[in-house]
Amino acid sequence: MTKIDQVLFSGNSNATVNHDPDVQRGERGVLDLKLSALNGESRDFIATELHPRAEQLFSGAWSACYISAFEIAASMRKVTLPPDYSVDVQVSIGTVGNGFGLGAQFTIRAPGLAAEVVEAIANRAHQICPYSKAVHGNIEVGLYVVTA
Repeated sequence: MTKIDQVLFSGNSNATVNHDPDVQRGERGVLDLKLSALNGESRDFIATELHPRAEQLFSGAWSACYISAFEIAASMRKVTLPPDYSVDVQVSIGTVGNGFGLGAQFTIRAPGLAAEVVEAIANRAHQICPYSKAVHGNIEVGLYVVTA
């Protein structure tokens, strides 16, 4: 598995399920993207910089796919997710020996659920999500859970 020696650039994204069609959208200098998810629903990637780096686009696509996989994994365990749960994905590119590699950090916010339940759902979601499966064993992927 590749582990980054020194991070050069990172791209961040936050995926949430938008229950409010009147939510504040991107303002001048940013754009909003609608991404399709595994279940066919669209996910909003709000306020992306006008010239995003590849790492940010990858993190956005991965987070849109992963949040759907997270919902599927939760339903398989019969866990009701809080309405304000979210997934943050940071994809970094950096040096690996004489070359370059990727790494990822996931932060999952699920207020009110037990951390071990969220971790189990998160791990199962990585087995479902095509992006997670594509990089499995190739890059280091960290997980941080916030339940408060």
